[in-house]
Amino acid sequence: QVQLVESGGGLVPAGGSLRLSCAASGRSVSNYAMGWFRQAPGKEREFVAAISWGAGNNPNYADSVKGRFTISRDNAKNTLYLQMNSLKPEDTAVYYCAARPAGSGRYDYWGQGTQVTVSA
Repeated sequence: QVQLVESGGGLVPAGGSLRLSCAASGRSVSNYAMGWFRQAPGKEREFVAAISWGAGNNPNYADSVKGRFTISRDNAKNTLYLQMNSLKPEDTAVYYCAARPAGSGRYDYWGQGTQVTVSA
């Protein structure tokens, strides 16, 4: 089993930055793909960014965050990050990290989420 715990959320004015962290425990996630998702009030959860486990990491992003958010991972620390710059009010949501084991077609493990609120 893998446990994921997000941190780093908070209240920030528009144009500001935040760095989210997702600490994994239970086992190494170095060979897991990892992702960030978010859910705003009244909306469905949506994909934000993902990073693979292999060489090059192959990060990919939702169009809405491309150029503003950067996903990264530190396998030695078993931790996933999301650097969020130039935040907009529409980025307000609960942000979740998730882990997808190698060979799995879905994200099997999810964190509890961290709230990000961007004020206008």
